[in-house]
Amino acid sequence: MTASVPARTDLLVVGAGPAGSAAAAWAARAGLDVVLADAAVFPRDKTCGDGLTPRAIHELAKLGLDDWVRAHTVNHGLRAHGFGQTLLLPWPGGSLPAYGSAVARTELDDHLRTNAIKAGAAGIDGARAVDVRMDGDRVAAVLFDRSGEKFEVACERLIVADGVRSPLGRKLGREWHRDTAYGVAGRSYITSGMHDDPWISSHLELRDEDDKILSGYGWIFPLGDGQVNLGVGTLATAKHPANLQLRPLMEHYADGLREAFQLEGELRAPTSAMLPMGGAVSNVAGRNWALIGDAAGCVNPLNGEGIDYGLETGRIVVDTIREHDDLAEVWPALLREHYGEAFSIARRLAGIVTVPRVLPALGPAGMRSDWLMTLALRWMGNLVTDEDRDRSARVWRWAGRRSIKLDNRPPFS
Repeated sequence: MTASVPARTDLLVVGAGPAGSAAAAWAARAGLDVVLADAAVFPRDKTCGDGLTPRAIHELAKLGLDDWVRAHTVNHGLRAHGFGQTLLLPWPGGSLPAYGSAVARTELDDHLRTNAIKAGAAGIDGARAVDVRMDGDRVAAVLFDRSGEKFEVACERLIVADGVRSPLGRKLGREWHRDTAYGVAGRSYITSGMHDDPWISSHLELRDEDDKILSGYGWIFPLGDGQVNLGVGTLATAKHPANLQLRPLMEHYADGLREAFQLEGELRAPTSAMLPMGGAVSNVAGRNWALIGDAAGCVNPLNGEGIDYGLETGRIVVDTIREHDDLAEVWPALLREHYGEAFSIARRLAGIVTVPRVLPALGPAGMRSDWLMTLALRWMGNLVTDEDRDRSARVWRWAGRRSIKLDNRPPFS
């Protein structure tokens, strides 16, 4: 047995990104014995736009980290570019904060993990979860490999938060279905004279080197430290796959914006990832285990955002395991209750955008309307909460209810 690694625990959390670290923090604060394990040694990088929406800010505040976030860059909303228009779209506020931020995942994830350890969780890094040991229909233990050394940690409950590929989730039967929209995204860093710009920028008219409009967008998120996060993301389905090279696309995107955004030098640390979106996964829970965050496909189909859902599901799953012994039916039902309708309509809209000629036809009309784009920011940015009762919130929920009835495979099923 590896020194300093507990032999057993009340709750084992595999994956120390925002979802796993939030779950570990909430569980430790509730008095549970918690082990938080990750295959990486922290700090570590992760493919991401690094943006923190008001919904993510709201969850970080619940964890007591609002002052820490405010010590970083703060932005007022979205500067949307495309089809000859530029619109400033402030964050709508309402039941959520009226500001956002951006923090590199190298720093954000390390801070969230440290926060969980300070709350009482035992941290294990550099340990890859390779298998599970079952006792009937319950997970009895998880087998780890750390630099060739094998060991296991027995657990009463298991939370799987190991990211978009979720290797441990696959061991437990998790499947990713690509008949609905999924994301293909690339991200890099570059020095910018606008690193402290109070607006995040999104280019909705993303074109490749042949001047073809792609079903996606480019982004520039100021980090306030001399650089910006620059990336591109496109949508795809099994019927309309994304056949492109992301690094050349990022370089082409950056070259077109060097003067406007005062970009200097070459792109640094380019990475890419494929993203399951909109709950397009099945087998997200068993008797004493549950998938959360990216592992459960909790990624916005319209903008690729997953940090807010990760933080939320990390909190909600802890409340759930404290109230229910059997998670197999309860957890998927709760995910559908919280996200099913919004994910259904969002991935339906995202699927429409992947059809050639749809975006070139509809984009110019949308960008001519501040009102329509403000609604789009709120709906597509996951800024409608259960507490909101205004007309646009009611319309979004109404559309979601009708959309989910048409799904051959509803989210999380």
